[in-house]
Amino acid sequence: MDYSLQRRAVLADVHAGRAGLFEVCDASPYLSRAAKYHGQQTDVTCPVCRRDRVTLVSYVYGDRLGPVAGQAKTEAELARMDAAQEEFSVYRVEVCRSCGWNHLDCSYVLGAEPEPGRQSRRGRRRVATEK
Repeated sequence: MDYSLQRRAVLADVHAGRAGLFEVCDASPYLSRAAKYHGQQTDVTCPVCRRDRVTLVSYVYGDRLGPVAGQAKTEAELARMDAAQEEFSVYRVEVCRSCGWNHLDCSYVLGAEPEPGRQSRRGRRRVATEK
């Protein structure tokens, strides 16, 4: 899923004065650190400060990832996980390490589909109304 329309709307609000920089330039120290060590620098200039290029940081989430869920991963790590893991979600965030601008860029699914006939953990859970 692409979040570019939301991004444009947020930036329009900033440039029109309807949103303050403190609202959009609020990258956490963890996100800034993840950008430094796991991010992929782009050629896109930060749309807010125009001083630095934005960095893309990818986070992984999935029921079967265990302690890896919620961690930032490089493109090489994502490629390895794609070949070795069942389905998991990737959320890619763009961040400016200078001013703290950050926005969800896109989300997508990687990994192999579960084998037919094999239930995932979610499939084995009972609904509260079942007896």
